[in-house]
Amino acid sequence: MLSDTLTGELERYAIGPRIKALRLRKKLALVQLAAHTGLSPAMLSKIERGQMFPTLPTLLRIAMVFGVGLDHFFSPDKDEPLVAVVRREERLRLPTPPGEGPPAYLFESLDYRASNRRMDAFYAEFPSDSQPSEPHSHGSAEFLYLLQGRLAVDVGGKETVLDTGDALYFDSSVAHSYRREGGEPCTALVVTAP
Repeated sequence: MLSDTLTGELERYAIGPRIKALRLRKKLALVQLAAHTGLSPAMLSKIERGQMFPTLPTLLRIAMVFGVGLDHFFSPDKDEPLVAVVRREERLRLPTPPGEGPPAYLFESLDYRASNRRMDAFYAEFPSDSQPSEPHSHGSAEFLYLLQGRLAVDVGGKETVLDTGDALYFDSSVAHSYRREGGEPCTALVVTAP
């Protein structure tokens, strides 16, 4: 059984209606599509109506009939502008590093619903018991805006201390780390470029 979150995410892709649109464009009846895929008409009907989500092998069998790739079912419609809303209550809070002990920071993806995005946006919180993060590198650029508190950011061995309202842009392919300063809550908006 799928959770409400997973069901909601799968429904957002509208895989069933996309299959039905392909089938109608080819003027195939469900029985004909079933014959081509080896799947039952009842299963195909449930998938098209959104009552069942196909597994990847099942979806691949359907895609092969229509000569499309799997990406056809997961890419946004090209006719519509990309708009992706992530509600506060839908975000997952993930610790870094994962596992036992106090995390260096907690982060929430602010744009995980946008496919083919050109940047990644996060809300980061540095708890009162946080340890300095391990040096890491990624992508090509990072922008950090400190919403609250005081944070030391080390980029390539050079440390910069930020106060509430300060912003920092840096080359994130260089090893960098974060260290909370002071006793007040510390939060930031972080945007990275792949």
